[in-house]
Amino acid sequence: MIEKVLTVTNKLGIHARPAGMIVDITGPAKSDVFIIFEGSRANAKSILNVMMLAIPMGSEVRFEVDGEDEQEVVQRLETLFHDNFNEEPG
Repeated sequence: MIEKVLTVTNKLGIHARPAGMIVDITGPAKSDVFIIFEGSRANAKSILNVMMLAIPMGSEVRFEVDGEDEQEVVQRLETLFHDNFNEEPG
């Protein structure tokens, strides 16, 4: 299992579009993927679960990725967060 902490740097935080982009990565993954924010743990393969966390800009989130493609999933999530979900940084 890999645990990775990432910081949300886009202005609007994780709203519907970024949540969908996370699910685009995690949904097809063979690994189990969870996102943890302020003590709440959600299945990162569910757009509703990710959106319900209401993660604002500047927040740190932790991903737990466990499975045969965990390295690839973490790398893709890191790239997504680094690129600010293709939005303007805050």
